[in-house]
Amino acid sequence: MKGKCLGCRLANKEEPVNIIYENKFVTCLLDIEPLNEGHSLILPKRHFVDVEELDTDTANAIMSASKIISIAIKKLTTPDGITICQNGGKFNDLFHYHMHLIPRFEGEPFYDEQLIDNKKVKANLNETKAGLIKLISEQT
Repeated sequence: MKGKCLGCRLANKEEPVNIIYENKFVTCLLDIEPLNEGHSLILPKRHFVDVEELDTDTANAIMSASKIISIAIKKLTTPDGITICQNGGKFNDLFHYHMHLIPRFEGEPFYDEQLIDNKKVKANLNETKAGLIKLISEQT
C-alpha cells in the first residue's frame, strides 16, 4: 500500500510535511488545516486503517508520542485542554490510521469549518513547528 495511500506517503515523508517528532513506528506532524496552533497528527509508518488493526508496538508508540506531544503543546500554547481523537471507518479521511491532538480553548467552537478562521495559525506553521520540536527535544 505504501506510495498509494496518502497517510503512508505523509508518514514516510514522500509528501511535504511539518514533522515535529518521529521514531521507528510513527511520524508526528502538524495538521495542514489546524483547528488551533499546535494541532498535530500521529501517523504510523506502516499502513493501518482502523485502531483494531494496530500491532502492539505501533499502538504503544502512538500513545507514547501522544503524551510527548501533549506536554509540548501545553507548554507552547497553554490551552484549556487537549482533545485526542481518531476517526475510523467512513470518517477516516486519509484511509490510514491517524490520531489528532487538538489544543482547545473554552468558548470556541470545536469543529465547524464555517466558524473557524485558521489563516493566522496556518501562516505560523513554521514557528509552531520550531517551538514544538524544541519542547519535544527537551523531553526525549
